[in-house]
Amino acid sequence: MTRFDHVMRIAAVCVMMLFLVAAPAAAQRNEPASTPAAPAVAKKAHRLVLQVNTSEPAMMNLALNNATNVEQYYKDLGEKVEIEIVTFGGGLHMLRDDTSPVKDRIKAIAEKTSSISFKACGNTQENMRKVEHKNIPLISQATLVKSGVVRVMELQEQGWTYVRP
Repeated sequence: MTRFDHVMRIAAVCVMMLFLVAAPAAAQRNEPASTPAAPAVAKKAHRLVLQVNTSEPAMMNLALNNATNVEQYYKDLGEKVEIEIVTFGGGLHMLRDDTSPVKDRIKAIAEKTSSISFKACGNTQENMRKVEHKNIPLISQATLVKSGVVRVMELQEQGWTYVRP
């Protein structure tokens, strides 16, 4: 018998002894002996921030796809999720009432779930107002924040997961 064979036999005996010791205790708890009792863990609320800073409709739709897919995933698991889509720069067009190519889709999402919210950068809105010489209307589902970039930073500092589609 080689040294390796000897070590393997000792390991097998140890495993069998552990099983024999664990089996009676597990049987009293109606648990399988091979499965340790899992500690009770509180379900964590999931939080995701998605950044949109381009006026490309494909990127806006990708962000909406990401948000709805994540929301559905955790809904199916029975877990809570909060998702913020934060827009700034060219991405503000996503939430502009007069230029949004996705405003009907946003309305439908907002009617279906409160887990997804939409934030519009006030700095970008003000800069667009100056350039266009008119007020920049936002869709009713949008909430104005002072700075979109600062909003993303603050959410990350609070432990939110950041994704840029």
